[in-house]
Amino acid sequence: MPGTDQRQAKLHQWLQGQLNSSYDCLEIAGDASFRRYYRVTTSVKSYVVMDAPPDQESCTEFIDVTERLLAANLHAPQIHSRDLELGFLLLEDLGDQLYKDVMSAGEDPAAYDPIFVALQQLAQNVCTDDLPEYDRQRLQTELDLFVDWYAPVHCRIPLTGQEQQAWADISRHLISSALTQPQVFVHRDFHSCNVLLTAENSPGIIDYQDAVHGPITYDLISWILDRYIRWPRTQVIGWYEQHRQRVAGSVPADQWLRWCDWMGLQRNLKVLGIFARLAHRDGKPQYIDLMPAFYHYIYETAGLYPETMCLVTMLKQRPCVR
Repeated sequence: MPGTDQRQAKLHQWLQGQLNSSYDCLEIAGDASFRRYYRVTTSVKSYVVMDAPPDQESCTEFIDVTERLLAANLHAPQIHSRDLELGFLLLEDLGDQLYKDVMSAGEDPAAYDPIFVALQQLAQNVCTDDLPEYDRQRLQTELDLFVDWYAPVHCRIPLTGQEQQAWADISRHLISSALTQPQVFVHRDFHSCNVLLTAENSPGIIDYQDAVHGPITYDLISWILDRYIRWPRTQVIGWYEQHRQRVAGSVPADQWLRWCDWMGLQRNLKVLGIFARLAHRDGKPQYIDLMPAFYHYIYETAGLYPETMCLVTMLKQRPCVR
């Protein structure tokens, strides 16, 4: 990345002023943005530093949502120090035990009860005042990533005129379903790489700066329809129903199931488009390896409903290959 050496020099100068002691600094795994993360260890404590170059990223949303989550007694990282002009945040270190690394297909489902408690708290306890709305335009823009990037760029098979009409109908159904649901706080990327097993007040939650006010099922399906582990449909439906009883007991079970399935279609179509864009525009081909899980989620769920059945045909003609 251009200017990296200069950027790191600024970071070390800033850290020296904050810590007033010697430290070790090691870059750790980042996300799909321009942000970088470092684990900084002194003789007595460990921290995580977020490096968000101000000309490419903003810290404002991260700070705002952190305060909302902490106020709801959720385990977001405490912010020990900040410099918005430089784009540096010194954060509590939540450790490195990602749920991605501790999940197991054969594990007792009750092991994930703390996750569902956190999902309930996100939906019921987090303030949503002035958060961006997950509105019709945003949902449609996300869906269109599939027809703008996955189909024509990754698969090199743009939608035909007839398919475009079918796509408009599918979009209308999925968006209407999302907007009909109760609207709550939505993390928007609540999956096993953004949730950590922590010694206290587990789980720890990260990467929430894109939070919005939106559909109550969104974070639930983000967690259950995981990119690294696939659960049997019976278990998925069981978790859906468990969450319905906790957060939306007055909603009929069959309506809730449709909400969950169709929210999953919207999100996973978006994910295929995003991963195609990351691979082909941004030079990050590793995201192609993550596509098959989402492709199969769409394929299997779309075939359950007559309104979305034509997605199966679209996917058959556009297999998820390198």
